Amino acid sequence: MISFVLDVEDLADTRFAVSPLNETVFSLRVRHDPSLSAVHLPWRRSVLGRLGDLDTDLLMSLVARRRTLPDFLTPRPASFAPAFEDELAVVRRTPAGLVRRDLLATHAPDPLPRALRDATVADDAPVTALRDTICALLRRYWAIAIKPMWPQMRLVVEADMTYRARQLAMGGARLLFADMHPNLRWHNGVLHIAKMISRHQVAASGRGLLLLPSVFAHKPAPPVSPEEPPSLVYPSRGVATLWASVPTDGAPALVSLIGAPRARLLVLLEEPLPTVELARRLRVTPSAVSQHLRVLHATGLVTRARHGRQVLYRRSTLGDQLAAPDGAYG
Repeated sequence: MISFVLDVEDLADTRFAVSPLNETVFSLRVRHDPSLSAVHLPWRRSVLGRLGDLDTDLLMSLVARRRTLPDFLTPRPASFAPAFEDELAVVRRTPAGLVRRDLLATHAPDPLPRALRDATVADDAPVTALRDTICALLRRYWAIAIKPMWPQMRLVVEADMTYRARQLAMGGARLLFADMHPNLRWHNGVLHIAKMISRHQVAASGRGLLLLPSVFAHKPAPPVSPEEPPSLVYPSRGVATLWASVPTDGAPALVSLIGAPRARLLVLLEEPLPTVELARRLRVTPSAVSQHLRVLHATGLVTRARHGRQVLYRRSTLGDQLAAPDGAYG
């Protein structure tokens, strides 16, 4: 078990961040072991055919047998949403000694894979060269595997942040961590992370806690090293919708009555959803969704209610009747 001790000031300094580099690195685990999450199988299949001559052996060697990852490849974001290139520049400045420490700690007690053996030499030059090679590969991998879908991924994790912020405002830290993951438990100022290979306790000591919702994390992931400031990558809500296909239009009669775009919206609105999430799932702009929602609301097919900073839309009873399969009503 790993534990973070957080005092009042640390809780006040708890913040969220979006990290494209973190997602890129964590996706290597899913690429390495598809059994971690069946949700990502469509993404994995689409990526495999586009990697070409990329040295995936070196990239896959970064994932340890225990599925841990080197801390130096996931630096603490300095801002809310840094650019991928800015984060990669931080990795390129990592001292050779830290690269060596993190690679060895990640794979311990196993020896380093052959592709990473240069990290074991006493001379810093081969370690630095290995670090730079990894960075170059990560840039190419990001461009192929993550960047095309990054706007949609970012919307998913930002929607999770909105939900978590509301939990924190309503019930403090206890409610914030209550449904984040079964492995997390908040008790008497300490955040306990169960089912971890490492066993240590880290006092935040004024450094706060950084929370990073992730599309590719399958369970909470703190840094491997106890020397790193407290941070936690955790599975984001809503990931199952990310690779889902655009919903069907619904019954032909419904499409004839209100048109295909509004029919698709009505099919989605079985649950309350905000405009941004609807736009993401339909792969259109929020403004386009807003125009259709105004018509659906004016005709009584959807209802709306404010939830924090968001307005949530849902089908009305009349909308349910129109969107139901043939014969379900009447």
